[in-house]
Amino acid sequence: MEGWDPTTKSTLTQIPLLSVKAGPRDGAAWTQRSKEEYKALIAYTSMNKANDNDWFRISAANPEGTRWTGKCWYIHNLLKYEFDLQFDIPVTYPATAPELELPQLDGKTQKMYRGGKICLTVHFKPLWAKNCPRFGIAHALCLGLAPWLAAEIPVLVDSGMIKHKDDASSSIES
Repeated sequence: MEGWDPTTKSTLTQIPLLSVKAGPRDGAAWTQRSKEEYKALIAYTSMNKANDNDWFRISAANPEGTRWTGKCWYIHNLLKYEFDLQFDIPVTYPATAPELELPQLDGKTQKMYRGGKICLTVHFKPLWAKNCPRFGIAHALCLGLAPWLAAEIPVLVDSGMIKHKDDASSSIES
């Protein structure tokens, strides 16, 4: 955690680490891992709300907990830009991080793969690999999606690639 700003370090230390090394194919162990994931997400969401930094909502989209959907948002110039968020838990999870997708932004930035998958390869994936299996969904949002939104959304807004939903000439509803 050397080199991280104090806020990121403080946030990360408050998200519970996970202990069960199990993926979607691991039956009862996956159920235990899912419970740990929910506890970490609840802790992260509660902490964000307490710090007036609420920026996402997600939930499992299927009973197995392998597909997740929700919304995330970013405030830029006092305007809220909201996006659909979705991802699948890979079968090799937790060794492989989930690929977070913002389908509405597909093709709008070079820091994204086909289908709206945000680019996390250079900075986040080595960190994930080093911390497997202790990192989970909450950590992916905190250390992957949050910095990506902070880096990309202002550039996309300022360049006109995305417009606020109240802008009558909007080409993307944000």
